[in-house]
Order: sequence, then structure tokens, then C-alpha cells
Amino acid sequence: KMSKSMFNVVNPDMIVEKYGADTLRLYEMFLGPVEQSKPWDTNGIDGCHRFLRKFWNLYQNGFEGEATPENLKSVHKLIKKVSQDIETFSYNTSISAFMICVNELSQQKCKNKELLKTLVILIAPFAPHIAEELWEMLGEQGSVCDSQWPTWNEEYLVESQVKLGIAFNGKARFEMSFAADADNKTIEEAVLS
Repeated sequence: KMSKSMFNVVNPDMIVEKYGADTLRLYEMFLGPVEQSKPWDTNGIDGCHRFLRKFWNLYQNGFEGEATPENLKSVHKLIKKVSQDIETFSYNTSISAFMICVNELSQQKCKNKELLKTLVILIAPFAPHIAEELWEMLGEQGSVCDSQWPTWNEEYLVESQVKLGIAFNGKARFEMSFAADADNKTIEEAVLS
């Protein structure tokens, strides 16, 4: 609880001045479900600010290259999650999915313009100011809010490989990758060899 007499009122103008309006919006949505009361803790604001900087860095140093299957899987997983979460007002889990996707795309060194354009459209409801800046940086006309909302393709979400932990005498020794449709006999033969 906040009170003027206890000098513990948080002025949003100070947060906006230090971190920006998008960081404050993102942080408020990241706190938890909309219908629940949440404790205010300014420590989480730094995390949201770092995420937005990492998101921004995806758009630096040009756009070239084809989308890899890993890139497509990361982005289509995000499209599905955000589209479903917006319908149920679960903004906090959407932002978490964004963080995961941005980390994956950073590791994959994704520079595909179409996929990055899709990310800008997806983040627009959460961080509209950054989205508009990036939209213009991508060379697009008009507002990002007027663009078509992306749809996910289940084809990109199908797992082709599965990692299984291999244990001997009840102790996990290592992991092996197998085709998702591999049968028990194939897996057993590969492990024993």
C-alpha cells in the first residue's frame, strides 16, 4: 500500500523519465494477471528495460539472410502464444514468451527482415513507441498498428527431434537426440551401441 505520509508513493513520471514509457507499460503487464493485485517492486523494471534493449539490438546491423527452421519455430511459437494470451488478457505470460523468443533469436543471430517485422507487429500492443520506431527503421510506411496481425503456422511448431536422457544403473549419464517418430527398438539399439 502506498501513502503520501509514509513517503512511499511511486511517481510514474520519474520511471518514464529514467526508463521510458514502454518499459513502464511492459513492467506493469509483466507483474501478473490483470485481475489480481500485485506488489509493486521497482527491481523488476530493470529487467524489462534490459529486455527492450535486447529487443532493439535485434534490429541493428542490417537485415539479410533467409529464415532458418529454428527462426521460424521461435517466431511462430511466439505468434501463437501472444495471440492466445491477448484473448485471455494474460499479458504477463506473453511478455515472458517474448523474452524467450528474443533470447533464442539472438543466439541464432537472426537477421531475416520478414521475421523481425513480425516481431514488431507482435510487440506493438505492449511497447508501442519502440514498435513505431522499429517499424520506420524497417522502411515501412504508416503505423505498425494498421498492419495485419500475423498468424502462426502449425507446420513450423512440429518437433522433428527429441532429446532423451540416457541412464545406466539408475544414474543419468548423457543425452541423445532422436527423430520424433523413432520407435523404441531404434532408440534402444542406438543407446546400446
